[in-house]
Amino acid sequence: MGHLIPMLELGECLVSRHGFNVTIFFATVTSSTTHSQIIQQTINPKSNALNVVVLPPIDVSSKLGALNSELLAHIMFIMEESLPFLRSSILSMKVRPTALIVDTFGTNALAMARDFNMLRYVFFTCSAWTLALCVYLPTIDNELLSRHVKHHEPLPIPGCKPVRFEDTMGSLILVKDDEPMMVHQMLVKMAMNIGDADGILVNTWQDLEPMALESLLRVGIIRGRIYPVGPLVRGFNNPSRTKKEHQVLSWLDQQPAGSVIFASFGSGGTMSEAQMEEIAFGLELSEQRFIWVVRSPCKEENDTVTHGSYFDVENEKNMDGSLEKFMSRTYKLGHVVPMWAPQAEILEHSSVGAFMTHCGWNSTLEAITNGVLMIAWPLYAEQKMNAATLTEELGVAIRVKGENKGDVVGRKEIQRLIRRVMVEEEGSCMKDKVKELERSAKMALSEAGSSFDSLHQLACHCKAHM
Repeated sequence: MGHLIPMLELGECLVSRHGFNVTIFFATVTSSTTHSQIIQQTINPKSNALNVVVLPPIDVSSKLGALNSELLAHIMFIMEESLPFLRSSILSMKVRPTALIVDTFGTNALAMARDFNMLRYVFFTCSAWTLALCVYLPTIDNELLSRHVKHHEPLPIPGCKPVRFEDTMGSLILVKDDEPMMVHQMLVKMAMNIGDADGILVNTWQDLEPMALESLLRVGIIRGRIYPVGPLVRGFNNPSRTKKEHQVLSWLDQQPAGSVIFASFGSGGTMSEAQMEEIAFGLELSEQRFIWVVRSPCKEENDTVTHGSYFDVENEKNMDGSLEKFMSRTYKLGHVVPMWAPQAEILEHSSVGAFMTHCGWNSTLEAITNGVLMIAWPLYAEQKMNAATLTEELGVAIRVKGENKGDVVGRKEIQRLIRRVMVEEEGSCMKDKVKELERSAKMALSEAGSSFDSLHQLACHCKAHM
């Protein structure tokens, strides 16, 4: 969802502000009913000029082999196997598109765009700091990478702060005998494709990440232009959109302003049953109102997070009945929501005071644009880099202790974190900072703003190519 939602918002902006006809192709992972329902709840074009095409689901299990647990490999194989469907869909269009804008994982499609004489853009839905790491990755020699992995030395990024080992992306440390492994090599290839595009759209804005953006502009490692066009998040760019109906929103209407902690860890990350149990007790001990979106636990022994799914979320129960017991004790305080909840609508509600989040960039921007401070609990990918930015640079979040060690974070620590942001003075100070960032985001997207201007320049470039 963290990639799909910003792409939909970008499409809406190109249609409503610049008069383009836009088709978004979405590669699907599975044909399961639950997954399809979540997708349909997300895809809701506002204009006939925005067309969404869902490509056939792809099964890449036979290709993964030993890489089955690697999320990046899974996605990259799916995108690669979807290319023939994309090609045939483009060929069947009555009017050949002027430009192809691909998601980070879809950069292999850029060669096809060159064949079709289309402009080639990448929409980078993570932070500019992550983009800087990505595009510099092909230039990092194996010795430097090995010192980062083996001796935990910070990984330097020209013009940016270095990446500490405890915050690094998992795919960077897949090194064997001083040589990068296959997933790392996939990431390097993706980075090279990004650097060779005609332009890179980044879901950020100038005042949020000035140092990282300046680094990308100053060092000539990227062939095309950088377009900071964010924040592109659901609701912030189109306040008049139709609101979703959900029982949890009706419950929020009855709660005092700023009184609810919202806990959700994204569509792709889940935790162990032991960790989910500690979260449940932590929420209860905090004595704060809450909304908690739960997904089924990971099954790997001694693993605290994974990319799959405490509960039988379809039936809202689990084998030993602990979910029912928890809900019976806390029904006056909050809601447990299985699998999915309307996150954008929840975060923009005045009753929500804080967000316990995995720090996916889309969730991070949704919190900032609604002036909601955060408890940062990163799980995988670049989320630890995002958590470092939120806590150390922007000062709008506090970070869970112990998440880097793979240990179960205890209920007392979770209780303490929730009360720090919801009850103590520290939360009030962070609230002021996040409200200032919210105002900055609105300015960036206004007609006098930096992101508005970036998108206008992109549109002009495309129209000149027609």
